[in-house]
Amino acid sequence: MAALLLVVLALQAPPFSHSVSRVSAADLPRSWHAGCPVAPASLRKLSLRYWGYDRRSHIGALVVNARAVSPLTRVFSRLYAARFPLRRLRPIDAYGASDERSLDADNTAAFNCRYAVAPGPKRWSVHAYGLAVDVNPVENPYLEGGRVHPRAGRAHLDRSRYRPGMAVRGGLLVRAFAAVGWQWGGRWSGSPDYQHFSATGG
Repeated sequence: MAALLLVVLALQAPPFSHSVSRVSAADLPRSWHAGCPVAPASLRKLSLRYWGYDRRSHIGALVVNARAVSPLTRVFSRLYAARFPLRRLRPIDAYGASDERSLDADNTAAFNCRYAVAPGPKRWSVHAYGLAVDVNPVENPYLEGGRVHPRAGRAHLDRSRYRPGMAVRGGLLVRAFAAVGWQWGGRWSGSPDYQHFSATGG
């Protein structure tokens, strides 16, 4: 009976879908400004179907580099097929381009014209190029010098205790990004960034 129910639910579920549209500076009022390393013309809004923690299908969006559209569509298609849950999927302008607000909301986001958080010389984050995605930040926190981003992520520091939406070695999320050549910040020694996936490894 349980197997039959799963089949019925699968048949009722909307198929994965996505759409791509251009963006302008007006669409990115807080996340882009003059002097950023990429222009709005090099970015795209990628709208995607995803599964929420409520076990329902939703449509969300990421702002990404035009070069990232194809690989990220493959990643999120794979996550959707496996019903991997995402809490939210909204461009970071929905949070005033504040990383902390987006992280606190457990929002999966990509482009944000900002500098890297990591210590060292001041440099642009890979997010500033639209070539990085932070996925489920509460379930996948970033450890920076003993600080946990977001603070609610402290409950998920024990990576051996798997819970839905987590990025773990050999897990679906990490494998899906690896399949398109994107690297995982969870492999960084010292300051692992479990939420972070990028095309460059940075």
